[in-house]
Amino acid sequence: MSNSAAGIFRRVNDAVYWTGATIACVALVLVSAVIPWAVYTRYILNSASSWPEPMAVLLTVGITFIGSANCYRQRIHMNMTVGTDLLPPLLRRASLFLSEVLMGVIAIFMVVWGLRLVHTTWDNSVDEFPWLSVGITYLPIVVSGAMMLLFVVERLTIGPPPRDGADAHVPVE
Repeated sequence: MSNSAAGIFRRVNDAVYWTGATIACVALVLVSAVIPWAVYTRYILNSASSWPEPMAVLLTVGITFIGSANCYRQRIHMNMTVGTDLLPPLLRRASLFLSEVLMGVIAIFMVVWGLRLVHTTWDNSVDEFPWLSVGITYLPIVVSGAMMLLFVVERLTIGPPPRDGADAHVPVE
């Protein structure tokens, strides 16, 4: 891949990453607003709203899937490196490559089967939100899988994103 193509691909992945981070942060703020509303209606008004709990669950699903894709890109997800750290350098590189390939397979699985799930449930509606398709609630699986696949391709072709300390949320190694 040429330097200009690699630069464009890196910028696209940066945009995907920051869009995902923004979506996850907005969802987190909304969860933080919805839960107190549920408490207020239940214990102050003595008339519990039916929508805050399912809304919080849907938002949490979005936070979890989109956030996990972003954590994967920055290598700040939970992982076990004890075994690979003990390997000689060549085997360590091979295990990292195999890990990326397997992650790519998982990402493809999430996209393909997630799309099937979205398609299968598209005509159903969420009880508390009759206007909301159940299929839409499964879209974070597809989006997260596509994001992870992009990040796997990034790592395998041009390497991991640089860790220069510019991003305060990513530890510098």
